[in-house]
Amino acid sequence: MTENFIDVRSKHQLQERPPQGTVLAFDFGKKRIGVAIGNTLLGVAQPLVTIDNEVTKQCFSAIAQLIETWQPVLFVVGLPLHSDGTSHELTRLSERFARRLVGRFNIKVILKDERYTSQTASATLRESGITGRKQKVWLDQIAAQQILQSFFDEQYAITRC
Repeated sequence: MTENFIDVRSKHQLQERPPQGTVLAFDFGKKRIGVAIGNTLLGVAQPLVTIDNEVTKQCFSAIAQLIETWQPVLFVVGLPLHSDGTSHELTRLSERFARRLVGRFNIKVILKDERYTSQTASATLRESGITGRKQKVWLDQIAAQQILQSFFDEQYAITRC
């Protein structure tokens, strides 16, 4: 399982180019999981959907449907950390979610630092005129989009040098 699970906090970064194809990214939360989609060839992330995370079986069923539809070659899971880089409860829950993705679907998972993505997503939505409770529908998938775009931008910089 360790070869299918890469934690960005370790010194080992994804040095080789990621496999070509579709990538799904997840912004994990206790109540909702934002999902974004992109392609390694284009390196552009798009918000996809928000999944209810209150019932585990239904959550993983929804993810299985996304996998069947989109046939991803890689998952990127946002890793929430304190601003100083230390872990907290949601960090451990996100790591557990990532391990479960590997165990259930046998697709490589990369954990990606997601500090400030929810705040940035909220600001982006405000700039688009979506405020307050109206953001709830979009916030997690926009955060997932930012996580995935950050991953693509980093990979583009590494593989194009």
